[in-house]
Amino acid sequence: MTVTADDLDAALSSVVASLRPATELDWFARAGSLEWDCWHTAEHIGDCLMSFAGQLVARPEKRYVRFAANADKDASPAQVLEFAEAGGRILAATLRTSGPDVRAYHPTGQADPEGFAAMGCAETLLHGDDIAQGLGLAIDPPREVCSRVLARLFPEVAQELATVDPWAALRWSTGRIELPGRPQLKEWRWQGAPLGE
Repeated sequence: MTVTADDLDAALSSVVASLRPATELDWFARAGSLEWDCWHTAEHIGDCLMSFAGQLVARPEKRYVRFAANADKDASPAQVLEFAEAGGRILAATLRTSGPDVRAYHPTGQADPEGFAAMGCAETLLHGDDIAQGLGLAIDPPREVCSRVLARLFPEVAQELATVDPWAALRWSTGRIELPGRPQLKEWRWQGAPLGE
């Protein structure tokens, strides 16, 4: 169940389609259970995804590439959402030009392009959901993408949660919700390195 740039495109499209109609709302409302507001959470998505692209291009072994991407301080909600989408599309383009043997630093292991694709999907979907909650909305991500991301980032629980809705399973695995018989996680860590490495 490989995670690809197409999955990231699908995740981004899903989140942007859900949030774009809400750009007239108050994006300085708190984003879900985060300490950030919706505007800064969208900015984080853009920065994070561009950072992943930078990792794949520069390929450092022991650190992040030293840059931060920020939206203009006076960017409107529509513009900061555009910034988040641009970061994701840049990462998707980078994924398409990165060979499978590429490895670059991430705190969860030397990640390959598939790992960065999965982490990019997770960042997009989970923080997109945080923003949606802050705006009183919900997102409905593609379940097949959620399944692949879960299997790639959380292989130890993916089989255990095979009968659970993949979106709910991904949110549970990242400490966002509880599931029947499974309390909400207080700590979690995904696997950035390729499975088996």
